[in-house]
Amino acid sequence: MDIAFWSAKKQAAAIKRKKIGCLELLDHYLARVEKHDPDINAVVVKDVEAARKRARQADKALAKGDVWGPLHGVPMTIKESFDTVGMPTTWGLPELKDNYPQTDALAVQRWKAAGVTLFGKTNVPLMLSDWQSYNEVYGTTNNPWDLTRGPGGSSGGSAAALAAGLSGIEAGSDIGASIRNPAHYCGVYGHKPTYGICPPRGQALPGRVSASDISVIGPLGRSADDLAIGLAAMAGPDDIDGTGLRLKLPKPAKKKLKDFKVALVLTDRNAEVDQSVQDQLLALAKFLRKEGAKVDETARPDIDTDEAMQVYINLLRSATSGRQTAAQFATNTKLAAKLDPQDQGYAARMLRATVMPHKDWLGVNEQRHQIRLKWAAFFQDYDLLLCPTATTAAFKHNQKGERWERMITVNGKDQPTTDQLFWAGYSGAFYLPSTVAPVGLTAEGLPVGVQIIGPQYADRSCIAFAGLIEQGYYSFTPPPAYA
Repeated sequence: MDIAFWSAKKQAAAIKRKKIGCLELLDHYLARVEKHDPDINAVVVKDVEAARKRARQADKALAKGDVWGPLHGVPMTIKESFDTVGMPTTWGLPELKDNYPQTDALAVQRWKAAGVTLFGKTNVPLMLSDWQSYNEVYGTTNNPWDLTRGPGGSSGGSAAALAAGLSGIEAGSDIGASIRNPAHYCGVYGHKPTYGICPPRGQALPGRVSASDISVIGPLGRSADDLAIGLAAMAGPDDIDGTGLRLKLPKPAKKKLKDFKVALVLTDRNAEVDQSVQDQLLALAKFLRKEGAKVDETARPDIDTDEAMQVYINLLRSATSGRQTAAQFATNTKLAAKLDPQDQGYAARMLRATVMPHKDWLGVNEQRHQIRLKWAAFFQDYDLLLCPTATTAAFKHNQKGERWERMITVNGKDQPTTDQLFWAGYSGAFYLPSTVAPVGLTAEGLPVGVQIIGPQYADRSCIAFAGLIEQGYYSFTPPPAYA
């Protein structure tokens, strides 16, 4: 396999053993970007001069026996929304095309401390608000498994770059499966950390410093090991919280698949899952049972999934409501007042949430924490819960109309694309970690990933379980056109 498709961990080991140079590997990636990215449009910004300077420094440091970190010299790209000196941060907004931050995001600083050579940024949807990655500034990103389909969003460029062998490792953000969904669509690994453990400073619109509800930042890679290394680099309190707080994520208590007791959820009335996805999860369950794991297809947290979906949409759209101008807020308040109380469609739920009074939000937040306790009780009996990441594999490009008006085909029927938000909020609204690992391909040859949900702060267990699947069942596979 081309070294461009190796895990970042394996690349770093080759660099340390001096089997390949840091500049040599960077130039290999740059050549692949030049050759393949015109079709995909994943790496939308590059700072080649600064990257080559850094790579040369990395080679010189290694020659002196100075290893910067676990990813010394590994070429990296990062989601466009992370502030990075020398490259613009636009979030897809044309008015921000000349926004060049003067300081790296905290996560970027930490990745550099881990040794990476950061050479570019990857595409996003406008305002990070779609499961497709396109905007007026950079255009449309295609899925390397099928260029007529999207790579997911909002970390779509991140996952596409990894899948096509255009980057060594990546980082994204996730409030609505924006790490998990692209990992699933592109056949790579992604981890949505426990809420609050990875400080997001510098992954925000200009002038914003407060952390958003639900939203997290986390790693993407071509192996579970890369997720573990990336999480270790990103996690931990910032300089302010760090004066009094320390993060110590528990080590995985179980080392073999036969030691695990997991629940398997295949579908839900809020977001029916296509049989092509369910079949891959059932095949995984068969393998897990063969390995001695206990797999229960009936066990569920004692929560009403209708309520969980409602809570998530209310919290999600409340979290993003600050993006409204005063005029937009006034207009939306009037429109929400005219809604039929019986209208529980996504558009109506979203509109109500964007103008929700704080008193009402407090009630929804109480519901969230009641459900958190039920998840915690569930994990007293089960180690992990396995479920879909989305209702289908990657779907065809569709940029017409509003997100909730666009349809995908699920088991022969039309489904609003926004129904899939259920699988984002199932863990996301309740602070839980989730890892996505590839587990196979559909009959159409499209990747499917399993979502591995664990109890709060069990991030390392989720990633370790993904690693066991990788070792014994299915690992990253390059898309044929780019291998």
